[in-house]
Amino acid sequence: MTRTSLGLYGLGTMGSALALNIADNGHTLHVSNRSSSRVPEFLSEAGDLKGNLRGHDSLVTMIDAMNAPRTIILMVPAGKPVDDTIDQIRRHLTGGDTIVDAGNADFNDTRRRTKTLEAAGLNFIGMGVSGGEEGARHGPSIMVGGSKASWDRLRPVAEAIAAKHEGAPCAAHLGPDGAGHFVKTVHNGIEYAEMQMIAEIFGIERSAGRPHSEIGRMFDRWNRGPLKSYLVEITGTVLGATDHLTGGPAVEEIVDKAGQKGTGRWTVIEALKLGQSASVIEAAVGARGWSSDPARPTAAQTLPGRSDAADLPPETLEAALIAGRIVNHAQGFDILAAASKEFRWSLDMATIAEIWRAGCIIRSAQLDTFAAAFRAGPPKGSLALAPDMVAMLKQAVPGLRATVAAAVTAGQPVPALAGALGWYDTMTKARGTAALIQAQRDYFGRHGFDRVDGTDDRHGPWWRD
Repeated sequence: MTRTSLGLYGLGTMGSALALNIADNGHTLHVSNRSSSRVPEFLSEAGDLKGNLRGHDSLVTMIDAMNAPRTIILMVPAGKPVDDTIDQIRRHLTGGDTIVDAGNADFNDTRRRTKTLEAAGLNFIGMGVSGGEEGARHGPSIMVGGSKASWDRLRPVAEAIAAKHEGAPCAAHLGPDGAGHFVKTVHNGIEYAEMQMIAEIFGIERSAGRPHSEIGRMFDRWNRGPLKSYLVEITGTVLGATDHLTGGPAVEEIVDKAGQKGTGRWTVIEALKLGQSASVIEAAVGARGWSSDPARPTAAQTLPGRSDAADLPPETLEAALIAGRIVNHAQGFDILAAASKEFRWSLDMATIAEIWRAGCIIRSAQLDTFAAAFRAGPPKGSLALAPDMVAMLKQAVPGLRATVAAAVTAGQPVPALAGALGWYDTMTKARGTAALIQAQRDYFGRHGFDRVDGTDDRHGPWWRD
C-alpha cells in the first residue's frame, strides 16, 4: 500500500502534543492552525523535532503541499467546527484521501460524516484519543472507527504513537464509522464515575477529621494493591499537595464546582436510548451538575441536613471502591455490547479492555482481569458474572454496603457508590418489584403483561367485569 502523507490541523494543547508525538516517532508531519501565528510559534517550540515538521499558513495550503494519498488529522472542537472544517477542505481532497477526527465527538456525527464522505470517494475515521496532554505527547490509548482500508493506512502511525502495555500498542481498529468515538465516549463515562467514587471516599474520610495528607497516603497505599490505577495515583498526589499561598491543602482552595465537556452526558443519553443501566455514571454526571447548581449555596443554609462523621476503616473503603469499580466497568461494557448489537459493530470487549491498560485516564491493574474475563467468555456476556468478578464482588460488596450505610446515616453524599450498590442488590434478586410497576401500567394504560405460568392472559382482574 502507498504510504500516506500526514497532516494535522489544530495546534492547541492536545493537537500540539500529538503532533510532537508523531514527529518524535520519525514521521514527517505537515501542520497548520486556524490562527496562522501559532504555526511558527509551535515550530520554534519543537526543538530537535522541527526537522520532521512542515508548517503552513493555512489548512488549504497545507493540503495543496501534501502528496496524495493524504491523511488529515483534525484536532478541533467537536460539533460545528468539525463540519465547517470538512466543508472547507472537501473540494481540495482527491479520491482515497482520509480525514481523521481525533477529537471527542458525538458518534452520531461520526456516522453521518462517514456516510457523506465515503459517498464522495473519501475516507473518514473517528479516532478516540485518551490520555490528556501527557498521553497525546508520549503515548495515548487510541480507539479507531472506520473502514478497514483506511485503518490499514493509518495503522503504522497510530501504533507507533500509542501507549505500550508490555510492548503491545494500545491502539485498535474497533469497527466501522462511529465505533471508535462511541468506545471513547463510554471510556469517559466510566472515567466520570471513577472520579466521583474516589471523591466520595475522600468526602467520607474528610468527615471523620482525617488530614488531607493522611488521606493522600491512604490512596498511595491503595495504588500499590488491587486498586492500582492512574486516577488513584494522582489522587494521592493531589491530596498531598500544599497551596503555595495559604500553606493549607491545595484542594481546599479550589472552587467546589466540577466542569464537564459533554462525554459523560453522551454516555448516559446513549445508554438510556439503548435501554441500558448506567446508574454509576448517571450519578456521577448528576453530581457534577449539582456541584454547579446556583441554588446550592442557599440550600446549604436553608434546608435541614446533617453532616456527621462517617468513620470507617481504610480496608472497608478500599473494598467499597473495588466493588464500585467492577460495577462501573460492568455497566460500561454492557452499554458497549448493546451498541455493538444495535449498530452491527462486532466490538471485541477484550480488545477494548486491553487498549485501556496504558495511556488512557482509566488505566488500571484490574483491566488485565477484565480482559481475561472477556477472553474466557463470561456468562450472558456480563463482566459481573465472570467467575473472578463474582469472587471479588463476594469479598468487596460487604465493604460497599457498610460504606454506603454509614455515609447515608451521617449525611455524607455518596450517589455513585449508592448507585453501584443499588444495581448489585437489584441484580441479586430473582424477583424484585417490577411486577407491580407492570401491573400499574396495565391498570392505567392497558399495556398488558406476561404471566409467570406462561398462559396467554395478558391483563389483570381490574379489567374484568
